[in-house]
Amino acid sequence: MKNIMKATVFLICVIAYTIFPGTIALGQSNDERVAHAFILNDLQDRPHDLSSMRDRPMMILYFFDAESRPSQEGLLSLHHIMQQYGKADLAVWAITLSDRESIANFVKNTEIAFPVLIDTSGASRLYNAEVILPTVYILGPHLNVLDTFQGGGKTTEAMLVRIAERELQRKQTGIAKTISDEVVKKDPGNVKAGAVKGFASLQEGNVAEAEKSFTGLSKKGKEGNVLGKEGLAAVYVKKNQPEKALELAREVQRDAPERSYPHFLEGDIRYAQNKTKEAEEAYKKAAEAKEAAPYQEALPYNQLGRLEARAGQYTKARELYDKAIAIDPFYITGTTNKGLTYEKEGNYDKALESYRQALSLNQNDTFASVLARKAEEYVNLQKDVESRKRIDKLVKDLAARFREQKEVTEKTEDDWTSRPMVLSFVDFQEKGGLSERDGLSIVMATQLTHLLNSSGRLQVVERVLIERLLEELNLGTSELADPETALKLGKVLAAKIIVTGTIFNLPQSTMLSLRLIDTETSAIPKVTTWQMDHSASLDKELFKLNREILKTVISKYPLRGFIVTGEGDQYIINLGSNQGVVTGTKFEVIEEQAPIKYKGKVLHSLPKSVALCEVVNVEPDLSHVRVIRSERAPKADDRIQEKMEERAL
Repeated sequence: MKNIMKATVFLICVIAYTIFPGTIALGQSNDERVAHAFILNDLQDRPHDLSSMRDRPMMILYFFDAESRPSQEGLLSLHHIMQQYGKADLAVWAITLSDRESIANFVKNTEIAFPVLIDTSGASRLYNAEVILPTVYILGPHLNVLDTFQGGGKTTEAMLVRIAERELQRKQTGIAKTISDEVVKKDPGNVKAGAVKGFASLQEGNVAEAEKSFTGLSKKGKEGNVLGKEGLAAVYVKKNQPEKALELAREVQRDAPERSYPHFLEGDIRYAQNKTKEAEEAYKKAAEAKEAAPYQEALPYNQLGRLEARAGQYTKARELYDKAIAIDPFYITGTTNKGLTYEKEGNYDKALESYRQALSLNQNDTFASVLARKAEEYVNLQKDVESRKRIDKLVKDLAARFREQKEVTEKTEDDWTSRPMVLSFVDFQEKGGLSERDGLSIVMATQLTHLLNSSGRLQVVERVLIERLLEELNLGTSELADPETALKLGKVLAAKIIVTGTIFNLPQSTMLSLRLIDTETSAIPKVTTWQMDHSASLDKELFKLNREILKTVISKYPLRGFIVTGEGDQYIINLGSNQGVVTGTKFEVIEEQAPIKYKGKVLHSLPKSVALCEVVNVEPDLSHVRVIRSERAPKADDRIQEKMEERAL
């Protein structure tokens, strides 16, 4: 009777597999069910608790027979991929009902890179992995089941492609390409694997490689032609050739009307052409279409959410972002975009929750980490009653000064000694295409504020004060675009320099036009154009921009002061940390040169450097310096001026 039941179960599974290959049992694509908990030991009797892996963004449970080569095929492929791509953060647990001797032989012969666990507690039964092997589960965040596959051969190939697609969703382009290459090597006709490789190259910013991949793909039958043209349309968008991109997208729309991605591309093209209504219609068609790769499905919902957020419809925007996140659990972009809608409503607790959720998927995401730090500061401020009262009063005073057109002035004892260098980011306008990710201007201003303040050379007005002041004055982007309004705001904030600019969202990069404006003279000491490729590290790019701003400030506004007292090679100057002095800052001791009369005209020479000093200790209003070069000994009341050195930046 037992054997008959077993045979019946096997027959049912075979029939189900024949009808629905690769998706048997719990955990169909985008299934919200959480994987069954278990604790299993390896050959060394070390326990492995699945619940301990809850914080892993993705992992794979591979149920197999240690004596069946076809059952091991996919596991060995993953092992081979791990050997090829050493940076892979691929968590795989191999689970088997085989006896210890068979398992030991398998581990010895293959030197497998993954834990091999002995199923003695019924895990295989819980996962319907007793009859058809291999059985593979792909688990996403919080151990939610994303995909299941049962059987070898073509199903193993489909499983590997799906892992590659999931890795592409996670922006792990290197491992995605390695897996797709492994699949294509065994089956050159696998067009889905070829598409993964092309889009991974595109995500890395390697447009030429992507174009080559998609061109080859378009020659591989009907499905390959559709996927190849989709990819080439994306390539032409990146190459800023919208008409060629639109032509190919339209061809795919005609030949494969259920495909989502061509409509999405059309939406991006139309928005960049300032045709917002047409863009919205295209995004809606993309969302309604039934066919898309996993790494493409969430995109139209995100863009529709961006449009709603720009219109101030934050609740509708969140609904769309939630759809995007439900479709793609690795979609950090949608998660941070959702957080920004809460932030714009002043709900920083909810915003922080979203940012932390994004960081749980990728703790190195610059957007999420910067926005989380900012939101946390606001949350803490809301809890600190005294600080909140102080800022509220300051905002009221500054708003009154702005309305009365009064600026903050400081009395100075002399015209030579530098005052604290205060800088304020006033506004960044965004133009061009509809970027997938919201909040670039906020992230840039927040992170640059943090970096510049950390340098000690500048005092940057905190974002919380500026945003509260803009809210109090009811000043929006259009008003801040007026240079006079921006200057007026900078003067009220007692800022010597205001930083403003425009962000242009381009197909393959972001262009930043940055202006530093002197609030006292209205002069523009620096205009810089900064191009950031979408595949570049935002963190590194912002650090470079921080250095560029510091270099400009030091060269255009060097610190100036006087020798107060001292002898030998030790002196005190009248500048300290309040003015932006840090340990290691170098100052030249300068001496005015007598004018020269020549043919009735008085010629003035530049001051002469008679000594060079280095700061060794800093206090709030004074610093101790050591003379490292001199033509004569410095004396009290000698003038000093900061000397810029590239190494110090």
